[in-house]
Amino acid sequence: MVSEKYTVKVNIFGNEYPIKSEADPEYIKRVAKYVDRKMREISEKVNISSAAKVAVLAALNITDELFREKADKDKALAEVDDRTAELAEWLEKALHTF
Repeated sequence: MVSEKYTVKVNIFGNEYPIKSEADPEYIKRVAKYVDRKMREISEKVNISSAAKVAVLAALNITDELFREKADKDKALAEVDDRTAELAEWLEKALHTF
């Protein structure tokens, strides 16, 4: 089954890009808006005239966010696994007392 590809024009940091993807066009627009916002935040904080350098710093910033979210998720999953094991052990003991 071949998915339909869409071409969505997005504006990032003053440049228009046609993005061809199978993803929902509204999703592509949200992603592009996020990247644009990050690049503008970096540009306002750091006096850099090169769009490429701003893009690299924005990519590092976004990657840091991704890694932190993944670490938080992994920690939460480990806590759920630990708690599940504790509850399973408690249930096993409770069942043997009847």
